[in-house]
Amino acid sequence: MAKLTVNNYEELAARLGEKLGESEWLLVDQERINLFADATLDHQWIHVDTERAAVESQYKSTIAHGYLTLSLLPHMWQEIIEVNNLKMMVNYGMDKMRFGRPVLVNSRIRLVASLDSIENLRGICKAGIKFQIEIEGERKPALEGIATFLYYFE
Repeated sequence: MAKLTVNNYEELAARLGEKLGESEWLLVDQERINLFADATLDHQWIHVDTERAAVESQYKSTIAHGYLTLSLLPHMWQEIIEVNNLKMMVNYGMDKMRFGRPVLVNSRIRLVASLDSIENLRGICKAGIKFQIEIEGERKPALEGIATFLYYFE
């Protein structure tokens, strides 16, 4: 699916209820997991101790932090859409967010997004993006919810 380009509120609003796109598949390897553990100071063994996880974990491998999966959303979102004529964009909130499946090390994930809601708040575009972060080869998503962004168009 080609990257969507939006230049103003009206162009985005015209997509209400539509699938906006899907990102490329992204590998979640042990290096990425370890770097996230270092950045967040969350070194729980299920994420970083490959030997222990192979023996003691029900998954028989390490898994990505749920918040690592969530933190990859902005990168994958930028692969789906290019929003032009902006002063700035602000992450406003997350609603109905649920972790459905763990992301095992060396899995590939992608974002699938649709426009769930949109409002013009005195010149500020408030967009609710329904998202699923899928795991390649899995039926159930790793994460789903609604991300709300504020777009300040020029």
